[in-house]
Amino acid sequence: MTALTLRTLTLADDLTITRMGYGAMQLAGPGVFGPPKDRDQAIAVLREAVELGITHIDTSDFYGPAVVNELIKEALHPYPGDLHIVTKVGARRDDQGSWIPSHEPADLQAQVHENLTHLGLETLDVVNLRTAAFEDGNDASIAEQFGALAELREQGLIRHLGLSGISDAQLTEAQSIAPVVTVQNLYNLANRADDALVDRCAKENIAYAAFFPLGGFNPLQSQTLDDVAHRLGASRQQVALAWLLQRSPSMVLIPGTSSVAHLHENTVAADLELPADAIAALDTIGQ
Repeated sequence: MTALTLRTLTLADDLTITRMGYGAMQLAGPGVFGPPKDRDQAIAVLREAVELGITHIDTSDFYGPAVVNELIKEALHPYPGDLHIVTKVGARRDDQGSWIPSHEPADLQAQVHENLTHLGLETLDVVNLRTAAFEDGNDASIAEQFGALAELREQGLIRHLGLSGISDAQLTEAQSIAPVVTVQNLYNLANRADDALVDRCAKENIAYAAFFPLGGFNPLQSQTLDDVAHRLGASRQQVALAWLLQRSPSMVLIPGTSSVAHLHENTVAADLELPADAIAALDTIGQ
């Protein structure tokens, strides 16, 4: 498959990304823990993503942990000049693979240094602060945590900052400390609670990265989705991704896969234009 012409989003003078990105989480072992089942295939997926023209890879050192970042370094370093790696901090893993929130400012800064080491970089393009709001649904202050990352931005270790799993109020609080270029929250056809935040990000030219764009651990199930996909001669996954891209001009996607074939299928969705009647039908899924 030849490289596609993918739509891009410019967030800063030094940050233009393809709206169709690639989420590297699934390259780790089961439960996002340990080494991949097929290391050669994982390397192939990363290289194919770049070959397809994707310039936006989402990762974190707590995928593995460290496994995915080391795979990215092995596959792609030295990195192409237009490739932007977005990582996140705010959690650790225990020996059983459990996810342990870790938001102490000193440890957040330590996590940044670990990402730098395992990716083989001197500066990280974008670092997202992963908060507990996704789990707890609260508006707790993130000023201390975000401020710790802003300090590293001032030191030149981070170029841009983002947020993951946050509320509207937390975005406003973070912006009082430093610019925010991306928000990464749960959003898809069936999970529309963030509609207002999606619209706000578009108005402020903040990339909204929808995680679990295909439903996550519980894949989207909808007869309406199936019917639209059948009518358009596309897969249900392609239609769900295309809907997201048409939902907002600042929407970016980071679907994950450990399969080259599935990567191709996802990327084709970037060229799928949904007619108005299809969008109207799909909009009813989240109501």
